[in-house]
Amino acid sequence: MDDYLGLFVKETNLYNQIVLGGLLPEKLWTPLPHFLQGWLRNYIAATLIYFISGVLWCSYIYHIKRNVFVPKDAIPSRKAMLLQIYVAMKAMPWYCVLPTISEYMVENGRTRCFSRISDVGWASYVWNFGLYFLIVEFGIYWMHRELHDIKPLYKYLHATHHIYNKQNTLSPFAGLAFHPIDGILQALPH
Repeated sequence: MDDYLGLFVKETNLYNQIVLGGLLPEKLWTPLPHFLQGWLRNYIAATLIYFISGVLWCSYIYHIKRNVFVPKDAIPSRKAMLLQIYVAMKAMPWYCVLPTISEYMVENGRTRCFSRISDVGWASYVWNFGLYFLIVEFGIYWMHRELHDIKPLYKYLHATHHIYNKQNTLSPFAGLAFHPIDGILQALPH
């Protein structure tokens, strides 16, 4: 069993080497415990994906194809986008905890994960893949619905997101502009 679980650790070590080794001096991240290396990798990668995809989207939609996809009065101000980025960046460290915990559980044998499709077979893989998406989509839908229906949850958690979810403030940076607890609640089904 240790050899099998070692495959998952080997995989995350490779990801750590690619992301952390490519961006940080080794002496900064190699002394960290494996769990913290995973969190740091998730945090850096998520932040890079957030900014790269947001900047590319804004460049294409707001500048290259200006007024083709979005009317001029619907383009958010720079100030609105910076505020969305600020809210998302405050929550990003917390968002990265869930996948890190999930990795930790997999690496320590606390889940029924398989490192190869051949370990379970294609039929089981396709079935479990479909079941996973059904459960996750159902869970996210109901969690989001409850965040709207339960008034204190909406008022203190979810309303933060809807400040940025209006026609003249919607940007690619608004997607993660959640209260950290709201984002974690919506991510739990994953």
